[in-house]
Amino acid sequence: MPAGLQGAIESAPVTRLHERQSYDPADFAVPAGREEQWRFTPLRRLRGLHTDSPPLPAGKVTVETDAAPEVDTFVLTERSELTGLGKSFVPSDRVSAQAWQSFSEATVLTVPAEADASRPTVVTVTGSGGASGYGHLLVQAEPYSRAVVVLDYSGSATYADNVELVVGDGASLSVVSLQDWAGDAVHVSHHYVTLGRDARVRHTAVTLGGDVVRLSPSVRYEGPGGDAELTGLYFADAGQHLEHRLFVDHDMPNCRSRVAYKGALQGTGAHAVWIGDVLIRADATGTDTYEYNRNLVLTDGTRVDSVPNLEILTGEIVGAGHASASGRLEDHHLFYLMARGIPYAQARRLVIRGFFGQLIGTIEVPELRDRVAEAVEVELERSLR
Repeated sequence: MPAGLQGAIESAPVTRLHERQSYDPADFAVPAGREEQWRFTPLRRLRGLHTDSPPLPAGKVTVETDAAPEVDTFVLTERSELTGLGKSFVPSDRVSAQAWQSFSEATVLTVPAEADASRPTVVTVTGSGGASGYGHLLVQAEPYSRAVVVLDYSGSATYADNVELVVGDGASLSVVSLQDWAGDAVHVSHHYVTLGRDARVRHTAVTLGGDVVRLSPSVRYEGPGGDAELTGLYFADAGQHLEHRLFVDHDMPNCRSRVAYKGALQGTGAHAVWIGDVLIRADATGTDTYEYNRNLVLTDGTRVDSVPNLEILTGEIVGAGHASASGRLEDHHLFYLMARGIPYAQARRLVIRGFFGQLIGTIEVPELRDRVAEAVEVELERSLR
């Protein structure tokens, strides 16, 4: 690359989309829906989570933890400097800041240095009776540890939370977040991942239930050699709004990221949003990144918004790219199966199974793989009625 062009790239202005951060909700204007980060979200259906008058708890959202023997866990009722709570992130929007200020209890999980968790740790978040509230979870994987953590959201609630995932040098953390809410639930969640030197995270989001679900995973690197894999699966039914907004901030050299999300939509008013932002800063030489999103549109009356964004401020990278596609089932796939005697309904089911199958297979917990596969089957039965 010519020296002049290289200099122009490195001196280019960095996107301002993610620059505003604060622990104080008052530092963020109440969203009106015209802002870039809110323009796809149905604000009227958030039940005040984004406003000056957030919802008062009408019932309690319970949080229960079934931890692996090697994982230390406790519930924090008072903010303490000793826990490291809130040190790895600064809220990136008004709802995140409100959740930080308003939570009454925080769950803290610590995987000790060099420990290898013998089984997954499961955090179950359950809403009942129209409960509303705020939550906070901190997962600390200390250097050279290994663990799997499952976040299982279910029930009926209006809920906002922050999830801190701090992965120490040489550690490996796998997180599966399952949004399996009841049909009337509203959930706005931010997952903040911090990766140390040569650390690895695999983050999987599965979103099936809820009226409105907005999940925002972000990744930042604290040392070279970090490796982040972000995968997701979602199935939007009539009237559902499922939104996933990702941000990977490459600001360290020789780091890697991969993003792969797949979704399906059926029924009038089903709306899926996927935003994938990747920023490669000037110092992030040797970056290797790629992101893609695929959507299957199964019926008329649905809407898909898929926006990959890639900003590169250095030419000294291994690779960077993105892809996005949304459309109906390919006729030739169905024809191939039907030509071999497979009825249309079964052929359609097989193609959709194959569409999701690879991502489901990457889930590291066998029981969850089976549960997600069964949930997809239920969705397919609805689409064939």
